[in-house]
Amino acid sequence: MTLLGWIIIFSLLGGVLSVIAASVFLLINDKYQKIILPHTVSFAIGALLGAALLALLPHAITVNENVDLHDLGLTLLIGLLGFFLLEKMVLWRHCHSTHCEVHSPSEIHKSTEAHSPAELQQENEHHTHGHQHGSKDASGTLIIVGDAVHNLVDGVLIAAAFMTDVDLGIVTALAVAAHEIPQEIGDFAILLNSGFKRGRALLFNIMASMATLIGAVIAYYSLQSMQHALPYILAIAASSFIYIAVADLIPDLHKRTELRATVQQITLIALGVVTIYWAHSTLH
Repeated sequence: MTLLGWIIIFSLLGGVLSVIAASVFLLINDKYQKIILPHTVSFAIGALLGAALLALLPHAITVNENVDLHDLGLTLLIGLLGFFLLEKMVLWRHCHSTHCEVHSPSEIHKSTEAHSPAELQQENEHHTHGHQHGSKDASGTLIIVGDAVHNLVDGVLIAAAFMTDVDLGIVTALAVAAHEIPQEIGDFAILLNSGFKRGRALLFNIMASMATLIGAVIAYYSLQSMQHALPYILAIAASSFIYIAVADLIPDLHKRTELRATVQQITLIALGVVTIYWAHSTLH
């Protein structure tokens, strides 16, 4: 298979298939959603940190023997600060209205615990007029636009990883898929709460997820003549994964302090790390 073929397949895995997996999750009974979702978040944290620290950064250091390690560290730092600014600019977490943590499991739990997706849709059909209707429409649109930007960046990172090494690309795509699934579940919950019907929410999420493929293909053609930039793009990819894990996902785990929950979280984070380590060492 050609390199472009690998990139296309795994970009679709990190984008469209994550949306489909998230839509299937919403069919599960609300009671089981509340149980399963925190576990997927813990696993995603391990997968993201494992991909960043065990795969992306080591390859960034070794892919080019002339790379300056200080410049690489500076790139990592700039990446972390850049994603912080993106979040502040409402592109990453899609802040809107009165709440901001739309991808937070606790927020998703609050909406799904009180109402099933069907009830959320029915409730919003009674509030689709005036200013409130405009606000909900705007929040739904913001979710889609923000997701498209996020997915575009993911596509660039996946392509850069594949252009460095095929097994690194696979590991990167798996890490992207791991954190996209709980994020897409949050997106679905917000879109339904914004008045979208299920079919329309699924369609718009799939359209936004195609940005992953678009970003990957653009990166494939533009980076061919920029091989010297690959180590720094891998460092940015690592900073993206680290930021999502540390700033967006880990704080939610601290909301449950009981011993049993902590043991489950550590176990699933370790499982995510081991999965990435196993995939990387097996494919390499």
